[in-house]
Amino acid sequence: MAKKPPRDLTGKVVVITGGARGIGAATARQLAGLGAKVVIGDLDEELTQRAAGEMGGGVVGHRLDVTDHAGFTKMLDQVEADLGPIYALVNNAGIMPLSLFEDETDAMTSRQLAINLEAVIHGTREAVKRMKPRRSGHIVNVASMAGRVGTAGAATYCATKHGVVGLSEAVYFELKPYNVDVTCIMPTIVATELAAGLKSSKLSSQVKPEDVANAIVKSLQRPKLDVTVPGYLDGLFKFIRIWPRGVGEAMAKVGHTDELLSAAVNSPDRAAYEQRAVESAPGLSEL
Repeated sequence: MAKKPPRDLTGKVVVITGGARGIGAATARQLAGLGAKVVIGDLDEELTQRAAGEMGGGVVGHRLDVTDHAGFTKMLDQVEADLGPIYALVNNAGIMPLSLFEDETDAMTSRQLAINLEAVIHGTREAVKRMKPRRSGHIVNVASMAGRVGTAGAATYCATKHGVVGLSEAVYFELKPYNVDVTCIMPTIVATELAAGLKSSKLSSQVKPEDVANAIVKSLQRPKLDVTVPGYLDGLFKFIRIWPRGVGEAMAKVGHTDELLSAAVNSPDRAAYEQRAVESAPGLSEL
């Protein structure tokens, strides 16, 4: 059977949260190059406007605190008023502070839940309200391979990403009859500021933001629910899961993936990123 041609994204309105840097910025550049009408939302307004201007292709920047749900909704309303119906929402904003579980503060736990999970739930719900009546659209939620496995040193982060994976699958089934697509992107460690202080392991080398962006764009062109980056991780994960847990744990130990994140806890190389994570949601500053 002949493969369907990729969907044409020319003129399609795509909103990307956390779009001023890293994966979000790389995705925005690729989509703008394909003729999409791209809107990036990010907390740092100056950086957002500068990034949008540098991307070209008419990319529009908005200041966005994803933990401010009313503000998030207002931004989506403004985008539709200015550019037309949103075709795709890419929920990309997220933080990954590292610490041993007992050392994590209540404030940081709440911050991760608010940014990594609650904001994705809110954004997804807002997208559903818009796309379902139109019977058209695509929701892309950026999770992580930490949404499939637990990793020492990032317990709450793993919990939030497991939540995103579960949310995406559930909403996928709800929207299937309405021609609205859902994709969950699950990358390994991505070489951005978030990965500062982390080392590559035998089983989990770092990927570039452009690799993840390419996977996001491909999913918009040819919809698919589960996407791992790199792609071979999906097969590796399924292979490991057919064996008793002890086998998987032994492979993790040999490949040093069992300590991939915990080894970087309190690393001085992460100081700048950890501070930015603390400042990542002004609406939560009272926590």
